[in-house]
Amino acid sequence: MIDEDLRVRLADLGGFDTERGSLAGVVVVDVTRVVAGPYCSMVLADLGATVIKVEHPDEPDYTRTFPPLLPAADDADGQPVEDPALSGFFAQYNRNKLGVTANLRHPSGAALLEHLVARADVLVENFRPGTMDRLGLGYERLREINPRLVYAALSGYGQTGPSRGRPAYDNSAQATGGLWSMNGPAGGPPTRVGTIIGDLAASLYGTIGVLAALRHAESTGDGQLVDISQQDSVLTLTENAVVAYTTEGTVPTPLGNAHPFVRPYEAFPCRDGFVFFGGYTDKFWKLSCELFGGPDEYEAHPDLQAMADRFDEEVYERAVRPIVERWFADRTKAELEALAGDLVPLSAVKDIGEVVADPQIVARDMVVETAYPGFGPLRTFGSPVKLQGTPPRTTGRAPATGAHTVAVLRELLDYDQAAIDELRSAGTI
Repeated sequence: MIDEDLRVRLADLGGFDTERGSLAGVVVVDVTRVVAGPYCSMVLADLGATVIKVEHPDEPDYTRTFPPLLPAADDADGQPVEDPALSGFFAQYNRNKLGVTANLRHPSGAALLEHLVARADVLVENFRPGTMDRLGLGYERLREINPRLVYAALSGYGQTGPSRGRPAYDNSAQATGGLWSMNGPAGGPPTRVGTIIGDLAASLYGTIGVLAALRHAESTGDGQLVDISQQDSVLTLTENAVVAYTTEGTVPTPLGNAHPFVRPYEAFPCRDGFVFFGGYTDKFWKLSCELFGGPDEYEAHPDLQAMADRFDEEVYERAVRPIVERWFADRTKAELEALAGDLVPLSAVKDIGEVVADPQIVARDMVVETAYPGFGPLRTFGSPVKLQGTPPRTTGRAPATGAHTVAVLRELLDYDQAAIDELRSAGTI
């Protein structure tokens, strides 16, 4: 781990808050692109790690061009900003990082990465398995330089197995991990989840693996390989599908918004949209009858008072669903949430605009604002990890391409100006 003085100097380079975070002093070298990887290192940066994002000088992370794009303008001093546009997509997943450029295909660029690794605690990469080895920068080589290095490799199918070399995207993981086959309208075709859940899940599992390996390295001095597969990660999100198949031979199919056996537990239409209603237990069902149907509703349906009866699919479709739909049809989302209060589980189905304005989201600081000179403010999601003593930092900027290359080479690696000029003239940085 770097010492406190150097940590503060490096943080100052990025304009970060230098308050000590849970991972203060941990140095992470990030050679990832897009989301599966950058999101992992972003979480580590939020928690206080010094994350150095390494990009090719001529082929930087191509999410820098992903929408939404904020157009550049002159900054407060009348000087143009370094990048012609700011991608909100890129900025969201690369906040709090230092930006360095290095051509890893060039011997001097590979040497630069080795020098970074010698000072680092963690390296995160998301190349296809074998790529880093071909560059001479695989785990076995880098552990020779730094035996305590935690090397996190995120890929579509993992570092082992017959599919390890196949190209993969998020959809590949959703398709081969089983999630795609389970999602979609009942009776309809399989449908991808409406977000890049394979990338996100792999990044979060990568974060967990890094933290566990860091704990081991601090205790023993031994680093290790953290091997994360997007396919593996998606499989763990399929709820009870694996045990349903291995015990009963049941293959789940799309159910739309319904649950495989818990009823009522789905989205229902109301006057101005939809609400999720989960009043399936006997306690919640009785309360729901009284709240939404009136004092006589519960006793009027003695055949529905037992949870097992409401779970029966035929009974549910014939009797339970029509009752719930009647309760909700002429009421708004707000009216239904007010009636449910803290008594039964009912939530408005909100679009993202409604979510951003949600008082609970606001109270939890889950939408944060970062100032980007020359572009203005950018609002992104905050951190769901709430730590009382060392709260995550969420408002640091994402770096312009190579913005901190020279400073990191000087401060962390002790390169002199002649060495830096030589790397620049060779096209390495």
